[in-house]
Amino acid sequence: MLRLLPVPGEVTVEEQLDEYRPWEEAGEERPRLAMNFAATVNGQAAIGGVSGPIGSETDTAMLVGLRKRFDAVMIGAGTMRAERYGPLPGERPMVLVSGRLDLPWDAPLFTAGRGRVLVFTASAEEEPPETVTPVEVVRHEGGVDLPAMLAHLRTEEGIRALLCEGGPRLHAQLQAAGLVDDLFLTIAPKLGSGGGPRILEGELPGTVDLDLAWLLAEGDELFARFRRAT
Repeated sequence: MLRLLPVPGEVTVEEQLDEYRPWEEAGEERPRLAMNFAATVNGQAAIGGVSGPIGSETDTAMLVGLRKRFDAVMIGAGTMRAERYGPLPGERPMVLVSGRLDLPWDAPLFTAGRGRVLVFTASAEEEPPETVTPVEVVRHEGGVDLPAMLAHLRTEEGIRALLCEGGPRLHAQLQAAGLVDDLFLTIAPKLGSGGGPRILEGELPGTVDLDLAWLLAEGDELFARFRRAT
């Protein structure tokens, strides 16, 4: 892999990520929050409804390496329904944001019996079924309060660094609230068809300025890390 910025040179995924320590930048009120997406050149974040066909083996290595740098991983309900996650490595907790508690309860995440799941929902009455994997439900009235959710994860769960892997609507809500610190974006040398979702689907109060922290290349595939501009 070739590092193009900030200091050009040969590097491996492991070497590049070894210098990234998000837990050291955690605030007292919320975790350091990073988003991770793979997209085609024309901006699609899914092909055939899932993200897998977009990235390469190097993108998978980057994803796995990133997960090891964070205390927990978060996704929205739509991503969970499409991707049907399994348990995370290292028994890291999975955080789900589901307004209606409409989740695929037969997915491996819930049936493997490893790790645990925290679900933040606005559903007042719906109860989850019995699952092999322990599930804790945190309810918010009227809608999931994202700042309050992050505060809960930091103060009640001790989570210093949180990696969010989608989906696009959750990404938009987090960006609109000014809660995203880093954006990892793999740009695959592909053009998608069918009008699939982009990495961000929703309204922002204005333009969000980003700084490019690094840019890597493996063949024709690009790997960027953006920071929210200060």
